[in-house]
Amino acid sequence: MNKLSKYICKLLTVGILIMALRIYGQDQDRMYGITIDDISGINATVTALANHSKKMTARIVFDEWVPASDYAAAVRKIDSVSYTMGEILDSYYMNDYSVKQFKDRVDEYQVALSDKIDIWEVGNEINGEWLGPSDSVMAKVKYGLIRSRKNGLKTAVTLYYNHDCWERPENEMFRWINENFDFKFRRLPDYVFVSYYEDDCNNYQPNWQMVFDSLSVLFPNSKLGIGECGTTNVLKKAEFITRYYTMNITSRRYIGGYFWWYYKKDCVPWLTKPLWQVLNNTLLNVDVIKDGDGY
Repeated sequence: MNKLSKYICKLLTVGILIMALRIYGQDQDRMYGITIDDISGINATVTALANHSKKMTARIVFDEWVPASDYAAAVRKIDSVSYTMGEILDSYYMNDYSVKQFKDRVDEYQVALSDKIDIWEVGNEINGEWLGPSDSVMAKVKYGLIRSRKNGLKTAVTLYYNHDCWERPENEMFRWINENFDFKFRRLPDYVFVSYYEDDCNNYQPNWQMVFDSLSVLFPNSKLGIGECGTTNVLKKAEFITRYYTMNITSRRYIGGYFWWYYKKDCVPWLTKPLWQVLNNTLLNVDVIKDGDGY
């Protein structure tokens, strides 16, 4: 074997090892998520992530009409200390994009950042009433799922839980799934998450065991979890963090998640924000509280 062949073999070996490590990270049985919705001051955010007792999964919200290249440096830094989930587009802006514009965005971001993103969230709060026509939403989500599958990338979709707090009954989460999400496509997501903000739903406390038991049937191949949670009520933030990150849900393939939406505001910089310590203390105790069966 000549020197060039040996060099190529070494490169291939390194590439395979890197891919194996990334797949291992994607297939974790327990996920501890937070959301990064602002990459300014990224070094302080990365330091906060790096000091947690568990390796976190950071959802990175890619802002509307911003090129993927603007995120390259921040994503690289976040990836160095945590698992990563890239949110292609926040639900609030989904209706502003045509199907073609959304497809182009998926292509652009995945070409630019796939080596640093573990999971691609190709649909966020997809049954929300503000996303526009359901057929347009599903055309975008289906493209993200198919395109990602063809390229060997992990995907996630996030639903919006809205028990008795919808404006139109056809957007109720389970009804919307059954009427719009074809079963053959429900087999594709690697992860299915549920976004829920109690402040927006009359402080209703769902029976999460029943919710995820049902979702485990509807999405037979997907790992399941809470995809967004949080509160703007300063007096309840610590309570919410503790309650959500210690949920004892035994549904098949349930892995946690939670993805506290206000992480940067509440936990960065980590040495001066008490809620960082609240979250970390919860992470330290979570294995004692939870039963690992069912994951």
